[in-house]
Amino acid sequence: MSVIMILIGISLTVALVFLLAFLWATTSGQYDDDYTPSVRMLFEDTIPDDQEN
Repeated sequence: MSVIMILIGISLTVALVFLLAFLWATTSGQYDDDYTPSVRMLFEDTIPDDQEN
């Protein structure tokens, strides 16, 4: 029974770490890219000259 309590404690700790990392990423502006998705289809996918066969 004590092993289950230890595993629950570890899993809650890991979940809390991931939640804090997600909150830090969203508040630091990591997901704030409003420009690129709207013009992504306008970019051309060209092969550089040195990679052509």
